[in-house]
Amino acid sequence: MAYNNTLPFQIDRLDHVAFYVRDMEASANWYKTVLGLQRYQPAEWGSFPIFMLAGKTGLALFPASADAKPFEASSRYVCMEHFAFHVSNEDFRKARAHYESLGLDFEFRDHHYFHSIYTEDPDGHTVELTTLVVSVEDFY
Repeated sequence: MAYNNTLPFQIDRLDHVAFYVRDMEASANWYKTVLGLQRYQPAEWGSFPIFMLAGKTGLALFPASADAKPFEASSRYVCMEHFAFHVSNEDFRKARAHYESLGLDFEFRDHHYFHSIYTEDPDGHTVELTTLVVSVEDFY
C-alpha cells in the first residue's frame, strides 16, 4: 500500500525508537548479539544516547533514572522514551510550518548531526520528526 498523504510534508521512514534502559552496555550488547544492530555513539553526544542501527533505522538507548520505582505507572525507569520519523530537510521545514499553522506546541533541538522537533500525541507520547543536517557519509 502506498503512503499517500494530504499534508504539506512526507515522512521518509521510522528513524528510531528511544528507550530508557537499566544497563546501557547490557542493552547495547543484547541488541548487537540478538539482532545484529551496530553500535553508533557520536562523541558530540557524550555518553548517551547509544544508537543501535540497522542501516538508517534503529534504537536510541538512554539511562533509566536510578531512583524511579520500576512498576510505577508514571515511571520513566524502563520504558519507551519517544519515537522518531525521518523527513527530508525540505519536509522538515514544511512540517515545522504545519505545526505552527496548527498552533501545536513543539520543541526544536539541534543534535549536531540532526535537527529535530518534538511534540506530544493526545496520550502524552513524545513524537519526534528528525532530519539529517550533515552528509550521509558524516553520520552513517
